[in-house]
Amino acid sequence: MKTALKIQICLFIFFLISCQNQQVPLPTAKPESVGMSSARLQLLDDIIQEAIDRKDFPGADLLVARKGKIVWRKAYGNRQWVPELAPMDISMIFDMASITKPVATATSIMILAERGRLRLWNKVKDYVPEFVDYVDEEEKAEEDAYIWHLLTHTSGLAPFVTTEEVKDKYGESVALESMVEHIAQMEKLSPPGKEFLYSDLGYILLSYIIKKVSGKTVAEFAEENIFRPLNMNHTLFTPPEELYPRCVPTEVVDRKPLVGIVHDPRARLMGGVSGHAGLFSTADDLAIFAQMMLNGGEFKGVRVLSPLAVERIREVYRIVDFAGRGLGWDLDSSYSTNQGDLFGPNAFGHTGYTGTSLIIDPETETFVIFLTNRAHPDDKGEIASMRSRVANIVASSIIKK
Repeated sequence: MKTALKIQICLFIFFLISCQNQQVPLPTAKPESVGMSSARLQLLDDIIQEAIDRKDFPGADLLVARKGKIVWRKAYGNRQWVPELAPMDISMIFDMASITKPVATATSIMILAERGRLRLWNKVKDYVPEFVDYVDEEEKAEEDAYIWHLLTHTSGLAPFVTTEEVKDKYGESVALESMVEHIAQMEKLSPPGKEFLYSDLGYILLSYIIKKVSGKTVAEFAEENIFRPLNMNHTLFTPPEELYPRCVPTEVVDRKPLVGIVHDPRARLMGGVSGHAGLFSTADDLAIFAQMMLNGGEFKGVRVLSPLAVERIREVYRIVDFAGRGLGWDLDSSYSTNQGDLFGPNAFGHTGYTGTSLIIDPETETFVIFLTNRAHPDDKGEIASMRSRVANIVASSIIKK
């Protein structure tokens, strides 16, 4: 009896500690209390369910917040169709895909810039000496590429490199240093600062720069300087196996869904840690990050970025304003359709190939986190139109500024 009682006491203490360590990201409130219409938000249910019925994606997790309060929080459909049906719930961990770029990589670069460890005007060659310049038809090399070129996708790098090409050269497992060497020596498609070419490769180089400057991988640096301070407790690269039951499956590869393993094939070659993909997170954790950005770099007394850094991040980078990109974020490019038609020119966000989306609008103090696993099971799901429609419903529900 005494042993059983001790066990119960220990379990109770563990429960209390767990509760203290769990951070509720934001308070919840009725939409009307922050100037939004419940009736308009209710329209979300029908369009999302219709998309699930069409098999555009198995399920979704949606979080809408305004003025520091969550007004809509709901899971829809299933987290997987195969090997058996399993329902979605709001605690699930999603493969963020390219949302890795702004949340982990670009934020880490800006932190290093704030600390005086690098400048956005540092040359890429300062860190990657073998970086090959763009050469014109007269075989004349153009100007150097800078870190800000990588952040805004205007460096001239190709969008990606095929996994087959990398495997042929390095095998089934590729070190970051080897991948960077390969990328650096690739022919550039345009002069720096002259063309917007959305490139995963630029963000792989950025993760290398983070490691060279800080001595830490992008996973380690982001954990230490962003996720842990903000209590984003389920935001990480390479989730451990004990978290797999909470990870939403993506594509079926080798007859098994990828669960807790990054979907992006280049990130998989690199062991799941890269600057362009590999981050896993939840809607609740992303809500903390989004509110931090709306708060000018601070959340619940923890400052991650300075107010001026956040201002620079969330504006179109003026030197290459044609690209419609900020320092890691999308504002007004061909990729920004997830923002819909009604949010204003100051809205910024990003999407992920797996079916994820984050929109932050400083003007209305609103953010929308819409997570799906459209890549499950066969990478044929449709999400682009739905992202825009969700954004329009949320924006139209704002009836009082």
